[in-house]
Amino acid sequence: MEFCLLLKIEYVIMPKRYTITAALPYTNGPIHIGHLAGVYIPADIYARYLRGKGKDVAFICGSDEHGVAISLKAKKENKSPKQIIDHYDQLIRNSFEDFGISFDNYSRTSLPIHRETAQEIFKDLHQKNIFEEKDSEQLFDPEAQQFLADRFIKGTCPICQNTEAYGDQCENCGSSLSSSELLNPKSTISGSKPELRKTKHWYLPLDRYEKFLEEWIIKGHKLDWKPNVYGQVKSWIDNGLKARAVTRDLDWGIPVPVKGGENKVLYVWFDAPIGYISSTKEWATSKGIDWKPYWKDDQTKLIHFIGKDNIVFHCIIFPVILKESGSYILPENVPANEFLNLEGKKISTSKNWAVWLHEYLEEFPNQQDVLRYVLTSNAPETKDNDFTWEEFQSRNNNELVAIYGNFINRVLVLTHKYYNGIVPKVKILSSKDDEILNLMSEIPEKIGHAIENYRFREASQILMQLARYGNKYLADSEPWKLIKTNPDRVLSIMNTAIQISAGLAVVSRPFLPNTAKKLNDMLNINILELRWDDISLKNELIPSGHQIKKSKLLFEKIDNVQIEQQLVKLNSNEKVNQEIKISPIKPVTSYKNFDSLDLQVAEIIEAQKIEKTKKLMEITVQLKNEVRTIVSGIALDFNKEDLIGKKVTLLTNLPPRKLKGVVSNGMILLSENEKGNFIFVAPEDKNIENGSPIN
Repeated sequence: MEFCLLLKIEYVIMPKRYTITAALPYTNGPIHIGHLAGVYIPADIYARYLRGKGKDVAFICGSDEHGVAISLKAKKENKSPKQIIDHYDQLIRNSFEDFGISFDNYSRTSLPIHRETAQEIFKDLHQKNIFEEKDSEQLFDPEAQQFLADRFIKGTCPICQNTEAYGDQCENCGSSLSSSELLNPKSTISGSKPELRKTKHWYLPLDRYEKFLEEWIIKGHKLDWKPNVYGQVKSWIDNGLKARAVTRDLDWGIPVPVKGGENKVLYVWFDAPIGYISSTKEWATSKGIDWKPYWKDDQTKLIHFIGKDNIVFHCIIFPVILKESGSYILPENVPANEFLNLEGKKISTSKNWAVWLHEYLEEFPNQQDVLRYVLTSNAPETKDNDFTWEEFQSRNNNELVAIYGNFINRVLVLTHKYYNGIVPKVKILSSKDDEILNLMSEIPEKIGHAIENYRFREASQILMQLARYGNKYLADSEPWKLIKTNPDRVLSIMNTAIQISAGLAVVSRPFLPNTAKKLNDMLNINILELRWDDISLKNELIPSGHQIKKSKLLFEKIDNVQIEQQLVKLNSNEKVNQEIKISPIKPVTSYKNFDSLDLQVAEIIEAQKIEKTKKLMEITVQLKNEVRTIVSGIALDFNKEDLIGKKVTLLTNLPPRKLKGVVSNGMILLSENEKGNFIFVAPEDKNIENGSPIN
């Protein structure tokens, strides 16, 4: 019995192989630092670390090339969807390659192998009667003769009156919407008013799997999944899961492969995660190996690296698909990160408030590892974090240059100065030498423990700690003073410092791959083929008598001018965007239309944020002879305490509308200031009577 238990523990700790997936980037735009920090750097660190340990790894990704956003972009730019995806697929691939993201395979969901795999899984679930078929009414464009996805519908947001709100979300106030809630909806294809028509779709009945998900995640992964991931999944399950459509009426995507599926495609959220499987198939075929063990063997550890906006798909929906498809393994962990903000604001691609990877390399050539290090050191692992150019400069100058680069440069320069670049032979190691070498021998295990628990920020700082140890060791030992009085002691000091340099070269590989390559070359240790565990197991990483090359700068200081240029560029982007986004004057209307609006002065007497929403507030206002409840998306711009007693303008004769369970009876008029924050359209006279008409 004891022997069996030991075998079970060994299996849990040491999987036979690893399948690592990184969220498929959407090919309707380039990659920015938020993508890199949230998904691709941590996934790459994890994969590189495991390879360094000699593990069997399949690191899988690919371009997500279907869905309405691509169709929408194609129509806007008067191009075909294929032209759009081809352009961005290449741009994204180049960015990943430039930043050393070491995928074993990067595929595309537009390839035949993916279409076949996705259709095969759909047909399998269809034959097993997993899906529910439902008729529903959806908006239809009578001029374009097609059903409209949410993003092909625009109208007025019922919360903030933004006239450019989409059918699924208002990007102005952030409220989630349905197309039926929009005021004055219009098709973005033809401009015509859509009408409701019946259509049939297939649904995945997620409510049937609540018990399975509770057992597997809520009970099974309470202790090992990140709190932000576990909490979001638990919230979804606690609120009750609903059936979710797996097909939609679109002309771009993977055709539904069953009877009745004509002119319909698989919903992108259904086909995209299957892209991991098809990409693995493509990789295995190129290697001449079987793909199935990487997805169907219990001794394989499956890990999904994603951002928090993808948690529901990878923790609830895709696992249900895998379970019902039969014989597939489930993810062991889904270490989703939170969002990275930029200079105190949310990254916005539409507002060009972002740092694009291809532009970064034009302005900071050959400094990929600097960005990798900064983004890892400041990764949004459990909460949203902020990237600032000031911290970028500080991390580079004060850590990479002053600590890491300085140590390596001093070691190589002194070795060439004293021994013509030949590693000296140790005569006697002192207690200080033993102490620093023992500290170094513990570093790989500490870094590994942090990486295996998805604490990449911590791991990066342990790496930097080794460089700090080396710097302090040299400073305390002062070989430049001892070389004349005690040259034998300097032999040991410099040999020890070179061993630390070699250790740094090894443990830097997952984090700073380009730097590790340069350091390997300077130390001339490529031929030694040092592995991760050698630091702890070998007495000597570089033997005495080994010839090393001359030092080259690994990192360069970044000056204030460079940082100022980035801040000016960023703010210029925002300013240009604001100028472009000035709302045009609307078409001429009649006095009769204006006169039909009942605008009155109201006073806010109560306000509270609506639970489980970011921006919605429930506001109670006093008119002349009545009190009303209004729902408004202003929670990010106002504290409830500041609202009490404010006079506002209220549109009173809108029909009641239920939002997040609260019935709203009217609309408070708002505008925006130069910073994009909401401000009230309010009367100047604070003593004006509540209920006073505005004509």
